[in-house]
Amino acid sequence: MSITDVRSALEQLGAQLPELPQVGDVSDHSVHANDVSFTVRVYRPDVDARPSPALLYFHGGGWATGGLDGGVDYLCRDILSRNNIAVVSVDYRLAPEDKFPAAVNDAVAALSWVREHGPALGIDVNRLAVGGDSAGANLSAVLTHLDRGAMPALKSQVLFYPGTEYAIARPSWVDNEHAPLLATATVLWFFDIYTTSDERSDPRVCPSLNQSFVDLPQALVVTAGHDPLRDDAINYASLLERDGTFVNHINISDTIHGFMTMPNLSSYSTVIDLVTAHLGATI
Repeated sequence: MSITDVRSALEQLGAQLPELPQVGDVSDHSVHANDVSFTVRVYRPDVDARPSPALLYFHGGGWATGGLDGGVDYLCRDILSRNNIAVVSVDYRLAPEDKFPAAVNDAVAALSWVREHGPALGIDVNRLAVGGDSAGANLSAVLTHLDRGAMPALKSQVLFYPGTEYAIARPSWVDNEHAPLLATATVLWFFDIYTTSDERSDPRVCPSLNQSFVDLPQALVVTAGHDPLRDDAINYASLLERDGTFVNHINISDTIHGFMTMPNLSSYSTVIDLVTAHLGATI
């Protein structure tokens, strides 16, 4: 399938959602950085409420598909409704039109934008978390390393089935070669769209290649049993834990990659409760 066909197919999946959770306010804003522009969508509990903590969220889609609507829109609204926190969803640039490091640069710019404009939007910039699913979780993990030492520091990270390495011969790559929604060949196809072979040694592509995992935000790492990325994400959680970062790792053994944008699945209901508890304790 062409990238256009893949994007169209995923948009159709997004049409099969239950009624959207209600939130106080939703507004789109344009971020201008590095001579380009992209959109962020800000979900707020109440425009007149006191400053609230916020989650900066990056959607999945292999760095080449996805956006602000569909399952991601549902998830952002649900996180807000359960936690009474703001959520800022980022419509970063996609490959192949904009290859690495465009998405990484947009992630950095989005965080800077929230720190600058958050107070005017009722966001407490001293209580920020970052998170995402799949490629968005990859960007979130990368961002925590790039932002290390910045003030105010990120308090938390939420990583749903993150891509953290390239073609590592761990069991999940073999066991899930033909997994639904995301097969092993599909992972490699997305990497080819996003990067060159030389760029895959860059920690901004594969965050497991970082030398240090010290002083990173507390982490919730969620993996899926039927997912080629499972074991690499588990290894990433172990690297965080090795260097003293608090990690809560949960593996949902009977579910597939992408389930956090499928709220009709029972695995979604299980994990959204964990997300609520994690964010409530960390930000």
